[in-house]
Amino acid sequence: MTALWIKSFHIIAVVTWFAALFYLPRLFVYHAMTEDEPGRERFRIMERKLYRGIMNPSAVVAVGFGVALIVVQPFWLEQGWLHVKILLVVGLIGYHLYCGRLLRAFAEDRNTRSHRWYRVFNELPVLVLIAVVLLVELKPWA
Repeated sequence: MTALWIKSFHIIAVVTWFAALFYLPRLFVYHAMTEDEPGRERFRIMERKLYRGIMNPSAVVAVGFGVALIVVQPFWLEQGWLHVKILLVVGLIGYHLYCGRLLRAFAEDRNTRSHRWYRVFNELPVLVLIAVVLLVELKPWA
């Protein structure tokens, strides 16, 4: 498989992963505002399906194709922009896993955060996305 194919599938997986990273915390916003049990149960189901069915698989595929890109383009490891991107991806994986903890808290009715907190929390992946796109396209420290 050529580098362009690997890169294409990496981008597709990253887009899918980010869609889920943007949507799950937005569901948390609405879930935190919900006061009726049928509504809370609906959000529990939506959150679980999004996390397990879309977010986890797309994260694994995105990281897998990212590693594959480094294997076929090992010279990128000599460039500073990739080191920063990898650091941001590690942070994003941490964010992803923290979303899983929050999901479990909602599932067990242990959420202690307000909808306002989730609104701010929801913006963090946007900052990472902007930074990663700029790093990949501009390749500073190449």
